[in-house]
Amino acid sequence: MTVAMQQLILTMQGIADALHEAVYSTRDVEAALAVFADDATLETLPLSAAARSGDELRRHLTEDVLPHLPADLTSRRVSRTADIRRLADERVFTFTHDRELPWLLPGAAPTHRPAEVRAISLVGFRHRTRGAVTASLITSHRTLWDHSSLLAQLRLDHAASGTSSSAVA
Repeated sequence: MTVAMQQLILTMQGIADALHEAVYSTRDVEAALAVFADDATLETLPLSAAARSGDELRRHLTEDVLPHLPADLTSRRVSRTADIRRLADERVFTFTHDRELPWLLPGAAPTHRPAEVRAISLVGFRHRTRGAVTASLITSHRTLWDHSSLLAQLRLDHAASGTSSSAVA
């Protein structure tokens, strides 16, 4: 691997970290949007909740995600793998289910139970070089949550439709 490739991967890691910080720590929509390409896609799986492009991405973050993040949400990275086009992060998130999470558990009322859930994010990048400067932006961000484990921990029953949940005794 060349030094230039190593630098590109380090840049991608910084961008992915900046997005994670903007969404989950500072809850700063402008900082989050700054790392996305105009035609980017953000997906949450297995629910297939997706936002595409600038305005839709802004609406999704400002209405569906940021105001609904649990107050005590924390995460730690377990592993990271990257090449010059993609990055894969494995993280463990912990939180108390203290509010509705329309982006992750649509239709589920808060259970006030603690949860620890694993998530795998696959992040795609586009690089553009002008002169000696290479700019990189996220073109796709897909996060697969361990939904089954999360539902079990919160004692929620996954409805047949896959888009709503209700509490079980």
